[in-house]
Amino acid sequence: MAMSSHYLRCAGRELHYTEWGDPQAPAVIAWHGLARTGRDMDELAEHLSARYRVICPDTLGRGLSQWSPDPGREYTLAFYAQLAQGLLDGLGLDQVHWVGTSMGGAIGTVCAGGRVVPALKGRLKSLVLNDNAPRLADAAIARIRAYAGEPPAFDSVLELEAFFRQVYKPYGWLSDAQWRRLTETSTRRLPDGRVTPHYDPAMVQQFTLHPNDYLIWDDYDAIDIPVLCLRGAESDLVLPETTAEMLRRGPGLRGLTTVVEVPGCGHAPALNVPDQLQLVSDFIARAQAA
Repeated sequence: MAMSSHYLRCAGRELHYTEWGDPQAPAVIAWHGLARTGRDMDELAEHLSARYRVICPDTLGRGLSQWSPDPGREYTLAFYAQLAQGLLDGLGLDQVHWVGTSMGGAIGTVCAGGRVVPALKGRLKSLVLNDNAPRLADAAIARIRAYAGEPPAFDSVLELEAFFRQVYKPYGWLSDAQWRRLTETSTRRLPDGRVTPHYDPAMVQQFTLHPNDYLIWDDYDAIDIPVLCLRGAESDLVLPETTAEMLRRGPGLRGLTTVVEVPGCGHAPALNVPDQLQLVSDFIARAQAA
């Protein structure tokens, strides 16, 4: 079914989201990465929309969602989980499957664990972590902080597209049309007429003011639903020793965690090609049947 665009007030902030599929079908939340927007999930949402209602939010401070007036407090996983609760409550969703790329996976982990927002415990039926884990490599976080905190500005959209093609090369293969859409859906124009990525640079305060915000083993250990971790085979953010530990503790110890390495990608697989889409849809289908 065709995509539609919506806005909803969650935890006192306006969030933008796109929606695909039958409103009466089982729901999937597809949450994007740190400096991205919900439109990154278009291919996945279209693929899933024949069987599911798919909701793709823009995180606070990204895309068309409101920017935070209190960045030091609100650009955190804890507040993002409150936004997620507001989204589910506002849409009347009792249970959802969750697919999260990078930061979106971390938000899903915090929601599924139920430690931060107890009202979310039991409302996630399954969790896909797209190149995300309860511990991230320090060197990769430093790299992301460096480029995300000072987004460049360019005179033309084509120059910005060239920048995106370089910085997001680890996503793997994207068609020219997909690169163009990625650019056009994550571009904003500055007062001087130049263009820059469509997010609030203050969101990087999550890393400076809350340096351990992504160290979430306690949340992961509290999860009792099926987890699929897709690790980009060349990822510098999610290390093999971390995914091995995921299999030894929490839901992994209970046989609920599966780790799959995705070839030809680093951080993070774009979820835009048949093999990746099938991995996700098969996992959700098994969880839904169970």
